[in-house]
Amino acid sequence: MRTQPVLVYDGDCGFCTASLAFAQKWIGPRCEVVAQQRAPLDELGVTPRRAAYEALWVTPDGTVYGGAQAVARLLASAGGAWRVPGALLRLPPVRWIAHGAYRLVAQNRHRLPGGTAACALPR
Repeated sequence: MRTQPVLVYDGDCGFCTASLAFAQKWIGPRCEVVAQQRAPLDELGVTPRRAAYEALWVTPDGTVYGGAQAVARLLASAGGAWRVPGALLRLPPVRWIAHGAYRLVAQNRHRLPGGTAACALPR
């Protein structure tokens, strides 16, 4: 049984990897971090399609949060001042705006700094 959350991200995406490196250095989330290409997706209760579509936060009890809500959980896990934006990202209408912003970034991550063709979402 897992004792801490797991953050699943796209390890082939340069933008995703750089974003995660920033989060680990400056935010300090309390979780296990694993690239979706090496993650035990079946064990986590996640489909490969979903893992390719968005970052995922999987709690020890198996609850899965994706996209902006995964980011919200990451921020909240760091504690301190990071709990505030983590909590705000869960509340409507901020949650709705965050979801739209996450989708916009995810759909264009191959165009962002650090992004490569490998960053493009599968069709």
